[in-house]
Amino acid sequence: MRKLQFHPCGNFKESYLEELAIFATDFGRLWMLIGLVLLFGVIPIPFISSPFALYILNTIGIYAIAAIGLNLLIGYTGQISLGHGAFFGVGAYAAAILATRAGFPFWAAVPAAGLVTAAVGMIFGLPSARLKHLYLCIATLAGQFIIEYVLVQWEGITGGAEGISVVGATLFGLDLGNDRTFYYVIFVCLVVMTWIAVNLVRTRFGRAFIAIRDNDRAAEGMGIPIFPYKLLSFAISSFYAGFAGALYAYYMMSITPEPFNLWLSIIFIAMIIIGGLGSIPGSVFGAIFIVILEEVLSHATQYLMNIGATGIGITIAPLREFVFGLAIVLFIIFEPKGLAEVWRIVRSSFRLWPFSY
Repeated sequence: MRKLQFHPCGNFKESYLEELAIFATDFGRLWMLIGLVLLFGVIPIPFISSPFALYILNTIGIYAIAAIGLNLLIGYTGQISLGHGAFFGVGAYAAAILATRAGFPFWAAVPAAGLVTAAVGMIFGLPSARLKHLYLCIATLAGQFIIEYVLVQWEGITGGAEGISVVGATLFGLDLGNDRTFYYVIFVCLVVMTWIAVNLVRTRFGRAFIAIRDNDRAAEGMGIPIFPYKLLSFAISSFYAGFAGALYAYYMMSITPEPFNLWLSIIFIAMIIIGGLGSIPGSVFGAIFIVILEEVLSHATQYLMNIGATGIGITIAPLREFVFGLAIVLFIIFEPKGLAEVWRIVRSSFRLWPFSY
């Protein structure tokens, strides 16, 4: 019978298998189960939350999936991309087109949209064979603008500026046309996609991504084929973005090209920088932070306008970009490892309490 492990007093790992374990102790497994029960079981969050709070939670879940994909590309592989918002839009439009014109059901349209986006992402990842750093960033920025142009101008497929209306989703006969039922779909998908990402990092593919990020020349000298792995990273990252975009299309039930602009790509980058580059939980923390910050700024502007301070409200409205940029700079200066590192410090303090004081 295996003995339970909670808080060992040192590092007693005897194999690489133990080093790669997701949970070092049974204490971590216990808290993961408690978190899942609280998320889906004991506390019926969709039924005790207001419609607005439920909308925020669902938005966080969708953005967190896309942020995890971007972190796999930037945080783990070191490939800078400014086109993630456009890939998010490709997934949304792919799901809408497959659902409305090809008659795909919800359970098939969402992963299919992810595959379509992965193919598009691989096309725009081709420059990574020759480009890196700032030049690759400019190449992906060009991809962002190209996709934006296609979404607006290809009216026969995308509907142009009018967009596409998506019929309410159903899953095994269950109507997903409201926030409460869609909450469970979004967060089940988030848990599954997070589990896939965490395990992907533990495989030889994930170790190859990290080697390329740390030193691509050394990785190539070790026998890692650089370009195929970079292309694979773009494909996986784009799949996550397309998957999240497909969920977004079904959730909003109507999509237009406006949301999938460069600002959305910057928001995704802010999420992984503030949450923590090279950290899967950090992607989720970053999504929570950015979505809440954006809502706070939006409500502050609306409140000032409602109380008669229209001039101040109009002045504050364009400062959203300034606040986001300031948040990124402050995290880079004072906590470059992001909220994931803050969480690690807090967790370690509780683990050592009361001897940490």
